[in-house]
Amino acid sequence: MPSTLLGPRSLYLPIAGHEVHVTEWGDRDAPALVMWHGLARVGRDFDTIARQLAPMFHIICPDTIGRGLSSWSKNPQDDYTVPAYCGHAVELLDQLGLDKVRWVGTSMGGIIGMALAGTKETAGRIDRLVINDVGPELNKPAVERIKAYVTMVPEFATMAQFEGFLRLAYAPFGKLTDAEWRVMAETSLRRRDNGSYSSHYDPAVMTVFAEHIDEFDMWDIYDAITCPTLLVRGAESDLLLADVALKMTQRGPSPALVTVPGCGHAPALNTSDQIAVLKGFLA
Repeated sequence: MPSTLLGPRSLYLPIAGHEVHVTEWGDRDAPALVMWHGLARVGRDFDTIARQLAPMFHIICPDTIGRGLSSWSKNPQDDYTVPAYCGHAVELLDQLGLDKVRWVGTSMGGIIGMALAGTKETAGRIDRLVINDVGPELNKPAVERIKAYVTMVPEFATMAQFEGFLRLAYAPFGKLTDAEWRVMAETSLRRRDNGSYSSHYDPAVMTVFAEHIDEFDMWDIYDAITCPTLLVRGAESDLLLADVALKMTQRGPSPALVTVPGCGHAPALNTSDQIAVLKGFLA
């Protein structure tokens, strides 16, 4: 397939009163694969793995509302929640004419995937699920760590300063090349009115997250998941603890567990060994 058909391509879709940006890869007639990013991230985080899987799948990488190139909400308390994101995901699939998809979700994207796969009304929409470094319960000290950096939106005078911040904040992602760090920087920033750079998300996203995350418990939903599932955990993850990951392998969909050395929260899914594991499971 010519590289021009593999992607990336941008779509802007009207969903629930918002404009949602989607990075699309591969042939639309191929099996569909949704890759959904984490809390403060964007769909372009999956560029490396999407480029590798594009010959096999029709890949859809949305920017959740309030992030990246998607619109910001005028009603944050209602719209920046997992139930709302799940509704947006279903409408996205409906607009693209996709009855069933494979799903790879990192952190928040994994929570959305679990919620869809574990809810009777939407369970049939996901036929294979990859949960990347998140679970039905979260380690509270890690949640506090995440709150500390995402509820602040620092400003940077230069791209080099902003990229340096990302390299520090997301060091637990594992080994990224200089080119991958640069792509992350260029797809994660916005220029403010004063000309400085800051992260490309609505600060209200993180305010709502901080207000509701302490109530998080998804075991009932997780236990209802029946589709084939793979669990990926960073060996040094402080969000998904080893004992919780082990418990996940013994309950619900009883997924195989892949532990990625040299990573914390969350593996970037960008190295050849990580991509090979996902390719084998998804295929």
